[in-house]
Amino acid sequence: MEGASCSPPDPERFRDGPRVALSVGQFTRHVRAVLEADDLLADVWVRGEVGRVSRPGSGHLYFGLKDADSQVPCVLWRSDARSVAFLPETGVAVIVHGRATVYEPRGYYQLVVDAIEPAGVGALYEAFEQLRARLAAEGLFDETRKRPLPACPRRVALVTSPTGAAVRDLVTVLRRVAFPPAILIVPALVQGEGAPLSLEAALHTANVHTDVDLIIIGRGGGSLEDLWAFNTEPVVRAIAASRLPVISAVGHEIDFTLADFAADARAPTPTAAAEIVCRLREEAAMRTGELLDRARRALGDSLLRRRYQMEGLLRRRPFLWPMERVARPRQALDELTGRLYRAPAAQVRECRHRFALVERHLRSLAPQAILQRGYARVERRPSGEPVTRAAQLASGAAVRVDFLDGGVAAQVTDVAAPKKPA
Repeated sequence: MEGASCSPPDPERFRDGPRVALSVGQFTRHVRAVLEADDLLADVWVRGEVGRVSRPGSGHLYFGLKDADSQVPCVLWRSDARSVAFLPETGVAVIVHGRATVYEPRGYYQLVVDAIEPAGVGALYEAFEQLRARLAAEGLFDETRKRPLPACPRRVALVTSPTGAAVRDLVTVLRRVAFPPAILIVPALVQGEGAPLSLEAALHTANVHTDVDLIIIGRGGGSLEDLWAFNTEPVVRAIAASRLPVISAVGHEIDFTLADFAADARAPTPTAAAEIVCRLREEAAMRTGELLDRARRALGDSLLRRRYQMEGLLRRRPFLWPMERVARPRQALDELTGRLYRAPAAQVRECRHRFALVERHLRSLAPQAILQRGYARVERRPSGEPVTRAAQLASGAAVRVDFLDGGVAAQVTDVAAPKKPA
């Protein structure tokens, strides 16, 4: 069949003989030939909004072009990318020139672009700029409103998807520090129609916890559409109204959202946000160590000065003669020294006494001890369920009764009504 013509078979051949079927490759190549033979599609200008842009190491650019009705995948080869004066950016409206073709390995059509012109700001980008300008006019992004990050965050709330890569990166880095903070994961949707309200509710939930010192809100990278929840008014206002300081960690380094402007600090990635927290705790530990060293040195200097003062006083005549003037303090010192040596032994005896009381109490609660006092253990058969009330049994039920020295199998013949309290 590989040598067969790509032209479609004559319908009359289906009636008298076996059907002639095209292979998938032949069919795809024929569609491509028809598409590329169309004069309009071979030299066409298309207007639309740029979707997600991919720039692999090959140097080619892949992006989507869309409007309210449809979308088409586009490719800009590396050779053409070097010559165009305008490269596509997500959310920007453009006019592209190219030709339609079919990508045979996947069987989908695409637009091979060789020229790009800006056509104004795309709908999403325009909405972004409008909301940013309005909220900025209200002062939501003013530096004076920024809350300082805590010097040593003890518990950090992570507002993100509980199953995404971002939460794994955050937890991994936060637990890497010598003294990791406590972590509270507040799950939320990070993309899709319900994401804005979900993120807003999660921020409110994190603020309710009085033991939380800091909030990190974020997600991994994605297209402008994927990150759009972090550009919505409910999320931005919830960040600005937060009682706790907020670090925004949305997408990658090149991604900026309105959440970044409203947050008290921006991290280029979720991993970078966790590293900020680790650095705060490490710096706090260093400051604490320095303060302890200063306190030790100050205490040592003070004790040394007191020692010199005491030695000076002891060298004076009233302390050298008569000895009766120091006999009473020396006696008190001896008594205190004896008490100091006796104290640990007394504490050990007290602890042993307490342990003995606890041991006796625990032994009295042991099942064997209870059976030894005349009680028995009853369980249903064959389930093995412990029976603690008569209401659990019915006449004819099979039970096992365990005594101290063994057990018996029995069958219930009668169930007495519970006794009413006097």
